[in-house]
Amino acid sequence: MAKSKGVNVVQKIGSWAFIVGVIIAIIAGFWPIGTVATSVLIILGLIVGFLNVTGTETNSFLFSSLVLVVLASMGGQLLEAIQFVGPMLKSIFSAMMLFIIPAAVIVSLKAIYALAEEE
Repeated sequence: MAKSKGVNVVQKIGSWAFIVGVIIAIIAGFWPIGTVATSVLIILGLIVGFLNVTGTETNSFLFSSLVLVVLASMGGQLLEAIQFVGPMLKSIFSAMMLFIIPAAVIVSLKAIYALAEEE
């Protein structure tokens, strides 16, 4: 019984890390992102990668991460040309990548380890 409560707490930590990471990434888009915000986003991304993505969600998460990173990198450059809001949108996308890429790296490594372990 105590073990199931631990799993719920871990899942909640991962869920909250994801929500907080997205909120920080959006807020960071309005100001120049500093080293503290960068570090927080990377750490939250690592937490999400370790705690929030289960084995059955791996493929969906990695595909979604890939799409988001590609769109953020390409779309950020296109959106920068828009007056007034363009630079903010590019900054938001950059902050999102700081958050999503560490999570994707951890999930990818977990998937590779699971594949190697099966053989």
